[in-house]
Amino acid sequence: MANVLDLRRRIRSVKSTRQITKAMKMVSAAKLRRAQERALAARPYAKMITSVLESLTRRIDLFDEATGNLRHPLFITRPEKRVLLIVISGDKGFAGAFNANIFKTAFQFIDGNKDREIDIEAVGRKGRDLMRRHYPEAVYTEQTDASGHVTKTRVRKAPVEVTGDHPGMLLKLEASRVNELAQSIIRRYVREEIDAAYIVYNEFKSVISQRLVVEKLLPLMKIGIPQIAGATEPTKAELERAAEAALSAGIAIEAVDTAEADEEARKFGTAQVDYIYEQPSEELFAGLIPQYVTSMLYHAMSESVAAEHAARMTAMDSASNNASDMIDSYTLQMNRVRQAAITNEIIEIVSGAAAV
Repeated sequence: MANVLDLRRRIRSVKSTRQITKAMKMVSAAKLRRAQERALAARPYAKMITSVLESLTRRIDLFDEATGNLRHPLFITRPEKRVLLIVISGDKGFAGAFNANIFKTAFQFIDGNKDREIDIEAVGRKGRDLMRRHYPEAVYTEQTDASGHVTKTRVRKAPVEVTGDHPGMLLKLEASRVNELAQSIIRRYVREEIDAAYIVYNEFKSVISQRLVVEKLLPLMKIGIPQIAGATEPTKAELERAAEAALSAGIAIEAVDTAEADEEARKFGTAQVDYIYEQPSEELFAGLIPQYVTSMLYHAMSESVAAEHAARMTAMDSASNNASDMIDSYTLQMNRVRQAAITNEIIEIVSGAAAV
């Protein structure tokens, strides 16, 4: 049995740990507020792009009358033989089961599509490290022609390969880096290197409204309507725990009501008005479609960042509560040991006095 000195050392150690977890909880709560504000600030831009595209679809013919095919390549559907999976995870740990749940969903998608060739783009350091351990990296060979032009050729050696990783992108989410990734995905789809693109991320509306989703990014089917290929809802106990952590940190648990602003933005695309655009409608539509794909990718990343901070805040709140319980348990045990020692001393004194 531990003596009083050992128990006091354990109590001091746990108290120090509790101070750290409380500080990490408050830091995550502050970052969560900023992440929510950033996601909310980007929403009007995405809504307006959607409204403009919906307006343009009524003024142009998406189908070629001669061939009967869609004019824009991002709307063309093909048999999904080669699939790109974008896994959006976190860059840091101490977030409970946040990363583990994302990886579980990604592996379920991969296991359910064993008849296809799958490329993986890992966004986040945790996803990069895990995917590299499970799957090989893509191999490219370089060939130089007579003019000195170098071309890269993909040499596939496994059904599932990691074609790229983007660590640190979520630590400071920048629209330029997201746009580069989106343009790369679009080029691969147009060149028919992939037949479809999916995103695995944590959809976050508020602390009590979130879920893990697999969303199809390409090909596009209908503007403004997400193509959810799969979703996993959190348990009631997990939501209650997250709500308790948010309330203790002063975070609103309800999503901000943007219905009025969304309805106002939607009027632009649905109003029966003949808008006059400076550029031809076809050119404007072709130019906005890549921006629409970028906004979808940015939306997924911004919500994943908010979900990660919410998960870390909840995990640190649970760790602080567990530390408090351990302190209470050690304190009770220490008092019992000290009381037993005092009782033994009294017995020895009384016994010695009686012997004299």
